[in-house]
Amino acid sequence: MEDLKNKVYIEILDGIMENHHIGIIMVDTLGNINEVNKTYLEILGLKEEDVLNKHILEVTPHSRLPEVLRTREVHLAEHWLVNGHDTIVFRMPLYKDGKMIGAMGQSLVLGAAGVKILAKQLKDLERELNVYKDVVSSIYSSRYCFDNIVGEDANLRNVKSIAQRASNTGSTVLIMGESGTGKELFANAIHQASPRTDRPFVRVNCAALPDNLLESELFGYEEGGFTGARKGGKPGKFEMADHGTIFLDEIGDMPPAMQAKLLIVLQEREVERVGGTKPIRVDVQVIAATNRNLEDMMKKGKFREDLYYRLNVVTLNVPSLRERRQDIYLLINYLLPKLNQRLNTQVKKVSPEALQLLGRYEWPGNVRELENLLERAINLADMNQDSCLSPEDFPSLSRMVVEPAPSIEPGGKESVDNLGEAVGKIEEETIRRVLQKTNNNKAQSAKILGLNKSVLYRKLRKYSLMSD
Repeated sequence: MEDLKNKVYIEILDGIMENHHIGIIMVDTLGNINEVNKTYLEILGLKEEDVLNKHILEVTPHSRLPEVLRTREVHLAEHWLVNGHDTIVFRMPLYKDGKMIGAMGQSLVLGAAGVKILAKQLKDLERELNVYKDVVSSIYSSRYCFDNIVGEDANLRNVKSIAQRASNTGSTVLIMGESGTGKELFANAIHQASPRTDRPFVRVNCAALPDNLLESELFGYEEGGFTGARKGGKPGKFEMADHGTIFLDEIGDMPPAMQAKLLIVLQEREVERVGGTKPIRVDVQVIAATNRNLEDMMKKGKFREDLYYRLNVVTLNVPSLRERRQDIYLLINYLLPKLNQRLNTQVKKVSPEALQLLGRYEWPGNVRELENLLERAINLADMNQDSCLSPEDFPSLSRMVVEPAPSIEPGGKESVDNLGEAVGKIEEETIRRVLQKTNNNKAQSAKILGLNKSVLYRKLRKYSLMSD
């Protein structure tokens, strides 16, 4: 069967090469000519021995095939003068087994009038395609960069550093963290910093789509692929993200049957539409995110082990807000102006008492919850014509946080005005109090504080509490 396919391919290629109206020239990856047909030789006014094995620029000094080799872009329908002949030129890279092996130029020979008519039609078509391309880019584009990820916590800085390196390599990235920690922010930032930034950034929420629609959304469908499939079919998200980035959010909620199909796509870098018969190659960076423990899910047979290892090339563990409480004041300073602008309000600061309240809260919803609570508080303060947020503007927190507020400065000192220092004092006092409750049991203290043991030990060293 393979021999028959090769024979048919060779016959088709021979037919194209012998076409009297199309001049064809092929070069290898270095730009040396390895194939040229009779029509193109006639256009050049040269013999085969004058052309073969020579660099393309020696034969046609203005050739743009070296540019195709460098950029791997396809050049569609360009009016080009070759040795006094009007032609319409198509240029494209050539691939074999997924590897570029050279480039080809095709020159359609027409009379001057035919060239002008065809060139105008093709230019109009190209202009129309560019309009659609701009529309797609505006819909599927990233909104955030690494500057939007606010915090000085060492863990967070380390995660940002890994993410920035991943944006340059194009490797598959798995982002793990609780809800509201900023996983989508990281995915956007990685795309924004990557060489793919001008290409689409396509987000798919795997938990929001019903199981029976997820396959057609990801991989597309052909006309008649299933009952209700629209005429002409539809490309899937992977095709839309070609040469860009696809962000698979809530990957832990993907059903097992789709996990198997996704694994094939990640291995082969090809998709097949529902109802289709031929694979479509895609070049995408894959970023997946989840708030679930995939390793536990693997043990329970709810997540494929092979898919986990395929996704887990670069791992980002985004820390929760309670693990980086000292960043609360930075986040408030960052969020207040944004919220004021959006809400058309003039709330300028947060009182020390309100800051203590925010510092004691556990933040199950993390940064997203902080932003939502700030917005609610700003609305309450604005109604009362206050420019400073007080504990009364956070009624839900006042009910939840029942422990007495620790003093910001131990030893009865005057409270500090710097938000960073204030949060640090709250954190230190909270850790000191929990250690006393547990008789200095580090493991139990870490559990009560909602911290990993390594994070707790780092904070103990920071506040010189290791000997306590």
